[in-house]
Amino acid sequence: MSWAERLGPCPALSSQQAPAMDVCLSSAQQPGRRGEGLSSPGGWLEAEKKGAPQKDSTGAVLEESNKIEPSLHSLQKFVPTDYASYTQEHYRFAGKEIVIQESIESYGAVVWPGATALCQYLEEHAEELNFQDAKILEIGAGPGLVSIVASILGAQVTATDLPDVLGNLQYNLLKNTLQCTAHLPEVKELVWGEDLDKNFPKSAFYYDYVLASDVVYHHYFLDKLLTTMVYLSQPGTVLLWANKFRFSTDYEFLDKFKQVFDTTLLAEYPESSVKLFKGILKWD
Repeated sequence: MSWAERLGPCPALSSQQAPAMDVCLSSAQQPGRRGEGLSSPGGWLEAEKKGAPQKDSTGAVLEESNKIEPSLHSLQKFVPTDYASYTQEHYRFAGKEIVIQESIESYGAVVWPGATALCQYLEEHAEELNFQDAKILEIGAGPGLVSIVASILGAQVTATDLPDVLGNLQYNLLKNTLQCTAHLPEVKELVWGEDLDKNFPKSAFYYDYVLASDVVYHHYFLDKLLTTMVYLSQPGTVLLWANKFRFSTDYEFLDKFKQVFDTTLLAEYPESSVKLFKGILKWD
């Protein structure tokens, strides 16, 4: 299953189509965002193969972006989708400048408001959450911002998403965590509701936290998403879910979520219509 299949008739985003998911893409509307780098129409892979330096909007060379360690390429198991253009978006969380490669051609290659809100919460409550060496899985990690922040805070992170998203996700994770976090994040395919016992057997996989942001919107896999959330939650697991509420179906999902999780509203961000919930699976 690809993002296109999950989305049905909207396989890609253009600048005109983007409001169907959200219109909150400007740097001014997202906490933690520091601005945009230059679009790279040829794609990151071609630019690096040719040794072309990446520059910001002022023409200055982005030294950090051009330091591609050989170990990064050796660890890169998935290749990012060859979209017509990518942008380099800059964020700052947990005391670190984070550069995320994004493309508006896919919902799975864009950082949405729920992700920045969740990162803000993680940063502000780092001591309380105590992510140091915690085992964390992110559902629908997209371009990876939340997983990167969790890694910076010391967690052992498994970032998951659909197959066509994994290349860009892994690239962003490696670029922002390699040699600067205690644990290198792992990237795994996770199709909601499918082969969970096979790919994430409970006997071998336990997570202290499950993270999710903006995974609820207008798609046809909400029941499978809830099934996946329930499956990954074991005794002691805390689920943190941040979402921009756009449609009536979002609230319908929340009602179903509350039926199976003891639910606490942790934070609200009125400027972006994002709500952040903590869920603890109900046990009979």
